[in-house]
Amino acid sequence: MKRMPRKSVIAHRFKPRAGLRLVFGGAFASMTVGAWAQTASAPDAPASAVAPVAASAPPNTELPTIVVVGTTPLLGVGTPLEKVPANVQTIKGNEIQAQHSATVTDYLQKNVVSVDINDAQGNPSQTDINYRGFTASPLLGTPQGLSVFLDGVRINEPFGDVVNWDLIPQAAINSMQIIPGSNPTFGLNTLGGAVAVTTKNGRTNPGGNIDVSGGSWGRKSAQIEQGGVIGSNLDYYFTANVTNDNGWAAQNSSRLRQAFGKLRYTDADTTISLSMGGADNTLNGSQTIPRSFLDNYKQAYTFPDTNENQVGYITLSGEHYFSPNVELSGTLYYRHYRNKNVSSNVNDNYGETKDDGDIDLTQATNDQSVIVTDSYGASLQLTLLNKLFGKDNQLVLGAAGDFANSHFTQSSQAAQFTDSRATVGTGPFVFTTDAKTHNENWGIYFENTLSFTEQWSMTLAGRYNWARATIGDESGAQPLLDGRHTFSRFNPAVGFNWNPTPWFTAYATYNEGMRSPTAIELACADPNAPCSLPNDFIADPELKPVISRTFEVGARGHIGKATTWSAALYSTTLSDDIQFVSSQGAASTLGYFQNVGKTRRQGFELAGRTQWGPLGVAASYSYVNATYRSTWTESSASNSSADDNGNITVHSGDRIPGIPSNTVKMRVDYNPISRWNIGTDLIYRSNIFARGDENNQDVNGSIAGYFLIDLDTTYNVTKQLQVYATVKNLLNKRYANVAILGENFFNGPNHTFNGADTVNEQFLGIGAPRGVWVGLRYAWN
Repeated sequence: MKRMPRKSVIAHRFKPRAGLRLVFGGAFASMTVGAWAQTASAPDAPASAVAPVAASAPPNTELPTIVVVGTTPLLGVGTPLEKVPANVQTIKGNEIQAQHSATVTDYLQKNVVSVDINDAQGNPSQTDINYRGFTASPLLGTPQGLSVFLDGVRINEPFGDVVNWDLIPQAAINSMQIIPGSNPTFGLNTLGGAVAVTTKNGRTNPGGNIDVSGGSWGRKSAQIEQGGVIGSNLDYYFTANVTNDNGWAAQNSSRLRQAFGKLRYTDADTTISLSMGGADNTLNGSQTIPRSFLDNYKQAYTFPDTNENQVGYITLSGEHYFSPNVELSGTLYYRHYRNKNVSSNVNDNYGETKDDGDIDLTQATNDQSVIVTDSYGASLQLTLLNKLFGKDNQLVLGAAGDFANSHFTQSSQAAQFTDSRATVGTGPFVFTTDAKTHNENWGIYFENTLSFTEQWSMTLAGRYNWARATIGDESGAQPLLDGRHTFSRFNPAVGFNWNPTPWFTAYATYNEGMRSPTAIELACADPNAPCSLPNDFIADPELKPVISRTFEVGARGHIGKATTWSAALYSTTLSDDIQFVSSQGAASTLGYFQNVGKTRRQGFELAGRTQWGPLGVAASYSYVNATYRSTWTESSASNSSADDNGNITVHSGDRIPGIPSNTVKMRVDYNPISRWNIGTDLIYRSNIFARGDENNQDVNGSIAGYFLIDLDTTYNVTKQLQVYATVKNLLNKRYANVAILGENFFNGPNHTFNGADTVNEQFLGIGAPRGVWVGLRYAWN
């Protein structure tokens, strides 16, 4: 076969053969899957868009774009959207840049169907992402249900499965895909979905730019990007950014430093990529505050509460086409992560009688924990485009091994509160925990898409996961920590697609996933020896793995060239779901993890986008019915319905706290002239129940829903110079997006400590008030 010069995507990488021509089905129209997450092919894009030449077309014929979805962790050929049995949403990096979102999570909240956020930590870079009722959170102890990948590497930190959104290099994002359901090929923890992020390269992002901005709350940021080609086979990309933010509330300032670089080699058959990145961030949180503090909603409950996140990583990936129908891809990675947390807490034993008979009058403790994790692994994936029983078929085979060594240390210091509720140490820090963990995860998977006809296709997939968590006490004082836990399971998936016309696709799917208990859950699972998060480890009784089972049916399509739409109906049931059960009220960090039976998230989502000349409108509606499906008992003494022992009974049908039933989003873009864009985001979110009110019976009831308006505008002064502005919370609404039931110890004058007269209250995570920022971006070729 005669080799042709490398051009756009893999359109000219190989001459199509019969096995390839029918798998991709010729020329498909590009369609939007999410509310306004449009996907278009880019030259040489790494499997995020593929536009092969049809067999009957001349070599230089331009054909309509084919949207291709990465339905497995690794980059590769991908699967044409019309054959994907899921409501996948795809976001391009330039769409994030166009809205000038300060954080990735802010963009997801405003633009992705069924995504919601909460501010339990009180810092904009430490928000929880909730998707269809499943969470990816930076907070240890939060039940995690989403897997997040960066260039094929899973970045849920092995210790606790947390996701630190502040460590993702936002400027380097080429595309993000949100894949719903319990897709087994993405491996452990994919209970409700996966987020796959791919980064830019110098061939598709040549030239550079510098971007500076500033505005409310002392926020100042600067960013630089540069990409280009060296010779005919090498390209490079680099970006770095710094941000300083005093924060809108007391004690929630941020300092972020990020850098990312990539060097690639490409020829007609092979791509080899070496990328490196790092971050050094300091994030202060203001926590949730009691309702009685709302006279000054910017104050912190207690402080300090500081997270120092540091990461450095290197990834070597490659793909090679042995023939037009055989592609092999692989990844090697190493990642070093360090988190230091300093938190101020009320002494849970204040006022109680100590062993020596004295009353414990220590008001507070300063807890300091350090987590250091070295993770590494490799994966390999083979894609075969062939015939099966005379029908077009695409088979993917893959294997992955991921390993991690973590060292967790915790020390505690007795402290007293100042009048401003800052903690001042009254003694030395004393070690309470010194533990090491080792995680070992193996997986083998397959995915096969068979096209019965041009209208009907079936996808079969499955993955066998084997996971081991080893916990060891390094102090010699907590031998109950020592343990080894092994979990394994095969998770299947099946899906059908029907494409009667190029403008309409319908699908139905069933899939299963598994989340094995994390080391922090296993080491804090004894109800007779509650631990303090994210602090002490005590013992490691067995926990069962969480099993998810998802059904989904849906449809998508487009009307003419300007309108796209999608709809989906889904239900995900978790067996042996794991919850953190508080021992002294939901706001207390003292408690333990336990399996609580079944929970369910089910609902539907609708989305559409259209363009009328200079006006673009996108809208979405999502409904989530998230409920417990088993009866269990929880300690929640701050709940007004608790019995004399401080317990509540959670019944089947009770709503899961923190998950809104209804979310409505709208995005409007207007171009009065070609150089100027005005954008508006409107978000409505319905009420939620507070954590600790799992039985939905607390006298405070649920916290109210809210409606927000954000604005952004961009004006291109020249082809190189751009100025922009953003406004968040235009109407300056006072609202809360998370709530927790707890015990307020600060009922003295001016909210000072009064441990003898505590009050049960609803604690609120307050959203940011109105903020305005302006920026300037200068680009060069």
